[in-house]
Amino acid sequence: MEKILKISELLNKDYIIDIRSDNKEGALKELLDVICKNERITDCKTFSREIFNREKLMSTGIGYGIAIPHARHKTVKDFVIALGRKKEGLEYESIDDKPVKLIFMIGASDKQDKDYIRVLSRLMLRLKNPDFVKKLLKNLSMLSTRLLFLF
Repeated sequence: MEKILKISELLNKDYIIDIRSDNKEGALKELLDVICKNERITDCKTFSREIFNREKLMSTGIGYGIAIPHARHKTVKDFVIALGRKKEGLEYESIDDKPVKLIFMIGASDKQDKDYIRVLSRLMLRLKNPDFVKKLLKNLSMLSTRLLFLF
């Protein structure tokens, strides 16, 4: 029987921040500073390079004000997720050319193929709900309490 991966179990409130930077690179660096505090990432420099390489390949701005930068690498022991919010949005080269307001950064082991796809799919499915996204944008601290169970 397959384990059901819940975003709420992967996203710790200590990895949820308001983004200060006004550009994509700065926002990614802020989230990397947060996510790399997790002991599951054994080499932050390499993981950071993987995140930026993935972004060069194609923007992870999926539209609707959301980006999901992600990387699988052997320097990551297990899933780790960070979330950043920029209420006023920032340019991110999204597929819909709209500013990004929520950035979910995901790290996973290079051995977590199927689970990695499941986590990305679950997250994207959940973020298709505009009411849920509005709640996140309105009060990010709610995510770590009442809203987190919805993931």
